[in-house]
Amino acid sequence: MPHPFRDDPARAELKKLYAEVDAALDGLTCDGTTECCQFAVFGREPYPTAVELAELELALRAAPLPSTKRRLPVADELRRCPVLGDDGRCRAYASRPFGCRTFFCSRVQGGTVPRAEVLRLSRQIADLSARFAPRDPGPRPLSNALAALLRSKR
Repeated sequence: MPHPFRDDPARAELKKLYAEVDAALDGLTCDGTTECCQFAVFGREPYPTAVELAELELALRAAPLPSTKRRLPVADELRRCPVLGDDGRCRAYASRPFGCRTFFCSRVQGGTVPRAEVLRLSRQIADLSARFAPRDPGPRPLSNALAALLRSKR
């Protein structure tokens, strides 16, 4: 059965906004590490909105999260993004939330982050999400949102 968000007009609008974000940041690069996906390294993580979580959930159906078998985490895995695969790559890169698209550590190269444009697009995504899920409490830490998603699928 197709995911209900697949044909939702909000999804098309979100993908358009993501394309604008990517265009605004075109040319900016980092060294390709996944330190930004190690939430404990920087002490913060993305706070996706409800509409972004719906897009991420849809993408993860094709690349599911690992099972929730209990195991002790390795020290460098503490607070690691659950969407990061064992190969060190994002399993939902095309559907990654705004916070992942716009996170820049001190190693960003290729120009200056267009902060006014990023802020404008952030507001548009927040407005879209408010229309998409008016009763949603708002953005929440990505790791908490994904943990809740896994619990709801059991």
